[in-house]
Amino acid sequence: MKLEIDSDARTLTLREGTHERRIPLYSRESYEVLSRWWIKVGWNEKAIYNFTWFGRPIIQLPEDLVRIQEVIYQVRPDVIIETGVAHGGSLIFYASLCKAMQRGRVIGIDIEIRPHNRKAIEAHELFPLITLVEGSSVNPAIVADVKARVRSGETVLVLLDSNHSKAHVQQELLAYHGLVTPGSYIVATDGVMQDLTDVPRGKPDWAGDNPAAAAREFAAAHPDFRLEPPGWPFRESELNENVTHWPDAYLRRIR
Repeated sequence: MKLEIDSDARTLTLREGTHERRIPLYSRESYEVLSRWWIKVGWNEKAIYNFTWFGRPIIQLPEDLVRIQEVIYQVRPDVIIETGVAHGGSLIFYASLCKAMQRGRVIGIDIEIRPHNRKAIEAHELFPLITLVEGSSVNPAIVADVKARVRSGETVLVLLDSNHSKAHVQQELLAYHGLVTPGSYIVATDGVMQDLTDVPRGKPDWAGDNPAAAAREFAAAHPDFRLEPPGWPFRESELNENVTHWPDAYLRRIR
């Protein structure tokens, strides 16, 4: 596909082979086309590696953070479980929401929590709301450890953000979905990989090897979960698509 922006004529021209289509530059459709390419280019240029939350690097698209905070505010979980810790920015983000709501705590799991990251997380003022668990998120002993930290009757939300291969995410979905309470979610992040097969830092096999593919297959096999992106509680535009790194991510437990 070739894109041509004519800012004087205020048009966006899309060319595929011999087919050409011209649309208004200032339109919903133009925004959605340009956003998809902005996502691809931004991911390749590591745009999300430029943000922090309360002092810790947070490698997430800001749009996704705004959406997940609204989900957390609506669900009001007692426990937020995240696989994948890295620098700890996401854990601090979720803990700050718990602090603001005066409800909830966070469990972070990672196969390796590097000493400098652990030291920074443990020194953070929000660390009292965080528990770190080191080990593979799909190791049965680690899964059992995490389950033992959840008390009966607690509302639980789970985010999967560790190894993003389809096989690993499938294992995580099977390991943790039973903890998710009705009305809450297990979120398989970074399905954007399916759209990054042609960017310089991407890989062709991501077309099928990605978290979104795992989530779709899980939903098809588990009728008590539904692929259901969160709604837009505030909406004063005609846009229909989220700008996101998390397509087909939200699996909501419906019963």
